[in-house]
Amino acid sequence: MEAFSGVVRPRPGVAPWPLVVRMLGGAVFLGFSFGKFFRHGAEQAAFARYGIPFSDTATYLVGSLELVGGLALLIGLLVRPFALALAGNMMGAISTAGRIDGGPVHLLLAPALLLGMVFLLWAGAGSPALDARLARRCAHP
Repeated sequence: MEAFSGVVRPRPGVAPWPLVVRMLGGAVFLGFSFGKFFRHGAEQAAFARYGIPFSDTATYLVGSLELVGGLALLIGLLVRPFALALAGNMMGAISTAGRIDGGPVHLLLAPALLLGMVFLLWAGAGSPALDARLARRCAHP
């Protein structure tokens, strides 16, 4: 159980920032995920323009990551693994859409989200979060 507790153990002295970053980041990722499904054609065309291979499939995969990852951040579930995946997503957005289109979404919001995800990797989920509940439940069966 030690391995699992390291995934969920928050850094002392950083409250309430993990909760704030989780809520804001989760809401943004969740909001942007819907476009990948409801405006799939436009998003897929943009992915193709950015040079992303298999743009149709990639659009669904990125949308799914943003949807599930955004929800996970909001409820505080597996925050560090999802923060890592979403940080990678933001690095991809900056290096593709940021390079081709630029603009505030790709060159301001995406780097801010990347920093937020790196912060969550370091700080953990904070409180309240399902991660802490799961760690307690696993530690005391």
